[in-house]
Amino acid sequence: MVLAIDIERGAVERAYDRWAPVYDLVFGPVFERGRRAAVLAAERIGGRILEVGVGTGISLPDYSAVNRIVGVDISAAMLDKARERVTELGLDHVEALEVMDAERLNFADNSFDVVVAQYVVTAVPHPEAALDEFERVLRPGGEIVILSRVGAEAGPRKKVEQWVAPAALKLGWRTEFPWQRYARWAAGSPRAYLIERRPMPPLGHFSLIRFGKNSNAATQVRLAGTA
Repeated sequence: MVLAIDIERGAVERAYDRWAPVYDLVFGPVFERGRRAAVLAAERIGGRILEVGVGTGISLPDYSAVNRIVGVDISAAMLDKARERVTELGLDHVEALEVMDAERLNFADNSFDVVVAQYVVTAVPHPEAALDEFERVLRPGGEIVILSRVGAEAGPRKKVEQWVAPAALKLGWRTEFPWQRYARWAAGSPRAYLIERRPMPPLGHFSLIRFGKNSNAATQVRLAGTA
């Protein structure tokens, strides 16, 4: 079920433009373990890596110099910070940083060995469209590495998420995003399959999620529930 309260693309762009000056200070320490886990997962495959929602580039120094990194983000202000980071730290393995919509990636099919999306899926207007794009630009045999908040299915936390949803949207993200949306997306994909889902800090409300892409749609691995 699509959420009754949804995100508007321009509002997301404006929200993250406002976050740009303080994003690292506010979210850097909180999400550090998750970021490092996502980078480690991406580097198990390595090669040419696309980070969607690269933001201020806070993850860029963590990638090994043997990989080639392309970063995209909807916020030009965030990317300005990322470019400053690349210059200051001499991150020669960063191939490009571009303003781009996660739902309309300007890359050819099968362009990347890994697609990384940290705290992105719940912050785009049409999450399934973004997931489709991640799969499209990923080469067969590669992986999509997602770090994202997964909403509660029931109980008090679900009620809290529903209550704060309107305020959260103004800040640029959804509070409600149940695992079933990922499961339905993968079940409907001819090539995507779940590799891993595991809880991440803070408080286990976030998950590291890895999807693979088969080279042959006929060999799709069945989505294994919540893994």
